[in-house]
Amino acid sequence: MGYKDIIFEAAAKEQGLSWITVVENGETSTLSVCPASKTLDCYSVSKVFTVTALGLLCDDGMLSTEERVVDILRDSLPDGMDERWESVTVDDVIRHRWGIDHGFLDIDVEDIEEYERLYGTRDDFLRIVLSAHLPLEVGSKYVYSDAAYYLLSRIITVKTGISLTELLRERLFTPMHFEETAWSCCPLGFAMGATGLFIRSADIAKLGQLYIDGGVYGGERYLSSEWCRTVLERGYELESVAPNVYAKGGMYGQIIMINTERRLSVAWLGYDTDGYSERLQALVRGL
Repeated sequence: MGYKDIIFEAAAKEQGLSWITVVENGETSTLSVCPASKTLDCYSVSKVFTVTALGLLCDDGMLSTEERVVDILRDSLPDGMDERWESVTVDDVIRHRWGIDHGFLDIDVEDIEEYERLYGTRDDFLRIVLSAHLPLEVGSKYVYSDAAYYLLSRIITVKTGISLTELLRERLFTPMHFEETAWSCCPLGFAMGATGLFIRSADIAKLGQLYIDGGVYGGERYLSSEWCRTVLERGYELESVAPNVYAKGGMYGQIIMINTERRLSVAWLGYDTDGYSERLQALVRGL
């Protein structure tokens, strides 16, 4: 019995799991467990796609992770910014170590209608982020926030002149034959970056395979091996969860997991109410 068969046997018993895809040694298989649309919100798994877009820019020499955010967004800086913003780098933002002490801009759980009262604007998410007070030393404490990845989405647009969605469509989604994607946007039309990517499990698994193969998919190079190595070594959203196993989860149990030794990429989508995602993660970690 192959790894795919072991995973599918366990997955078939889980209620709430909609779609699961396993890529084992380059062979892709997808199982439908509970009826659902083929294209679903992967929530924070979206962040791995934003990281990948940053890699495209770094590979092209258009971006360095050591660049300061204030230098990139100089034309958008609000008055009265916290002085600690002067030392925030792209790397700090990717790793959620940019000096905030609480998460914010999580559109999946927050009421956007409250933003006007809280921040003075309902629409300008970039102003909300750049106006944030940074009470912690930059680069020190990890504080997870969707605000970080919205900021990265806007950095990508400044660097390229196109949206995060369009960049990935041109450079990854279309040439790698993704079937269907859509990304939730802020009121001004910029992709959220942190969440809201509607996608199929098979296409998430393709991204995992891309990292397993050091930036190559279907015989074509899309990312440098250096960037793929950087992502895994620095934990740029794909974090080490076991020897040779890296994963990123999303709200309600979404996942991308890769095992670089077994050459195994696994992705699933659904709505977890009883812990099925952790059970399946434990299974994949132990293979």
